[in-house]
Amino acid sequence: MRTLVSPTQLRSPRGRAVYWTIFTVVMALFLLAFIFPLFWAVTGAMKDPAELARTPPTPLPTQWHPEAYGDAWSQMELAQYFLNTVVVAVGAWAFQLAVDVPAAYALSKLRPVLGNKILAMMLVTLLLPASALLVPTYVTITDLPIFGTNLINSPTAIWFPAAANAFNIYLLKRFFDQIPGELLEAAVLDGASQLRILWRIVLPISRPILAVVSILAIVAAWKDFIWPLLVFPDPGKQTLSVAIQRMQIDMPLNLLLAGLVLASVPMVLLFLFFQRHILAGLTDGSLKG
Repeated sequence: MRTLVSPTQLRSPRGRAVYWTIFTVVMALFLLAFIFPLFWAVTGAMKDPAELARTPPTPLPTQWHPEAYGDAWSQMELAQYFLNTVVVAVGAWAFQLAVDVPAAYALSKLRPVLGNKILAMMLVTLLLPASALLVPTYVTITDLPIFGTNLINSPTAIWFPAAANAFNIYLLKRFFDQIPGELLEAAVLDGASQLRILWRIVLPISRPILAVVSILAIVAAWKDFIWPLLVFPDPGKQTLSVAIQRMQIDMPLNLLLAGLVLASVPMVLLFLFFQRHILAGLTDGSLKG
């Protein structure tokens, strides 16, 4: 297959030198763009406030203050906000899997009437800006239809709107479409119900895409700011993103940076640990025998 650089050119000494030079420069630029903000935040938190505000900034602290992380943890009471965020993220993850997996399975394998049109209408919601949905969603959770319940200051105000995610349903459906119909037909002949087929056959072989959907759900709930800001007016129930923003006025800049670093550590570790599953789930187009 012809590419921008032919195999013959790549095999020549000059071609290899040019290729590796360009590759190294591009990778260095990407690493600099992604790593430098993290490096600046981690080291900036260990500077004193005066040095952190100095112009031009110092590349490294002249005096290291690693105790800033402990001070931020205690003064900002991050333990409570970590717990609040974990509850919100885990609940949003569980609700999304409980709704999106059966919906995707039904659209993929049960073939309901007007299923393609239903999926198309779901995907159209992805074209709507999130800000356009804030007011109707807020009105809905302040007076939940049928139940007439106000969900303000309750984690369910996050869980319910996050449950039906069109993008996750689409990802799951595309993966379920690759599962051979003969495998499910054999289970039906053995007397298995659709629920049993989903639980015992489909889910075990769908672990890569389930890992992707799980990570997307947890990260989205962890980093969300606008919606938690609206539904958690009580400071004691706020998530990390909202609480840190609220405290930025009275908190020294180095402690604020330390709090931001601590808040981002779980998601960075989650991505590093599961990055192989993310790539495998997004690119897996077939089943391995």
